[in-house]
Amino acid sequence: RSLIRGLAGRGHRVLFLERDAPWYADNRDELNPPGAVTEIYANFDELLTRFESAVERASLVMVGSYVPEGVRCGEWVTSVAQGKTAFYDIDTPVTLGKLEAGDQEYITPALIRRYDAYLSFTGGPTLRTIESRYGSPMARALYCSVDPEQYQPVSAEKRWDMGYLGTYSVDRQPTLNELLIEPARQWSKGRFAVAGPLYPDNIEWPANVRRTPHLSPREHALFYSSQRFTLNVTREAMKHAGYSPSVRLFEAAACEVAMVSDAWHGLDTVFRIGKEVLVAEKTEDTLRILHDLPEAERLNIGRAARRRVLAEHTPRQRVIQLEGYLKEMNDNLSSGSTRRNRRDRQIYSGMESGLPSEREREGTRAAAGAETGAIPDPRGLHKPSGASF
Repeated sequence: RSLIRGLAGRGHRVLFLERDAPWYADNRDELNPPGAVTEIYANFDELLTRFESAVERASLVMVGSYVPEGVRCGEWVTSVAQGKTAFYDIDTPVTLGKLEAGDQEYITPALIRRYDAYLSFTGGPTLRTIESRYGSPMARALYCSVDPEQYQPVSAEKRWDMGYLGTYSVDRQPTLNELLIEPARQWSKGRFAVAGPLYPDNIEWPANVRRTPHLSPREHALFYSSQRFTLNVTREAMKHAGYSPSVRLFEAAACEVAMVSDAWHGLDTVFRIGKEVLVAEKTEDTLRILHDLPEAERLNIGRAARRRVLAEHTPRQRVIQLEGYLKEMNDNLSSGSTRRNRRDRQIYSGMESGLPSEREREGTRAAAGAETGAIPDPRGLHKPSGASF
């Protein structure tokens, strides 16, 4: 939804279509943010009946990962849309792993080829895989982003030497044990905090680790600002693929807290290691940072990380990237081969494209509930702010 706010902020008209589901119903933002309209639909038949005309006219239609009946939805979108179409994947390594295993929950190899672009929370070599192995006409990184108005430094007492915010995950837990729980055991005078749901009852938390089962987004900035250091732990699939920054990195950086991250390829294309983020691989690394890093250096790292986020990882920057990608899709019209959809409408898939530059890869959070996003302006999304439609 931050991407939607960014689109609206640059003068684009946005239609956000969301499947009515209990979890999303309890966690929705305002239904109609400035410049955008949100519509709720009950099932696929209602989606077709009410919104086919809007999808057909849109300059760009994006279908997010985890959309219910995602394959059916994608086949419909790529059949009727006269503008460009894109799949937006917030868990690309997981998606590709599912495809390798024959699981086609919301995307298929054939559908990857039909979308004009595959936009991904993961950059780096994975983009080449999507193009070369699965035949995407154009795979590009569109990382998550953070709203600097919601995430900013808060004046607060430093209650914790190190904190972590994240839902329990089996594959993340060993790293959390190594980089936070074991340091807490070894440094009994230290103060630690872990916030997030679904942690099993059998975890033995040291006495100096404060557990909070849930924090609402409104409480995140205060939580980050109450820490000397915050820990980032990457899911195993994302770590293996590399170039998969978590939104937690951007949130913490926007709050000007010094970040300590596990190591993964591509981290240095998002933040400068040692200047904007610190890396720890074992318990001793965490303890060394907590005990030995001068306070002035800690503060400088937090400030530098916030400057980086404001310059490169806000919704506005993501929208500028998206505008560039749409222009690239349109520019490929003349050089691409044609294909026909099931309604025999001739569309262009564009020439095969290579890996984007590091600058392109430095850029993406569409909410997991993001569904078909239609921007009904046939003259194109790539317009300056305030352009008339």
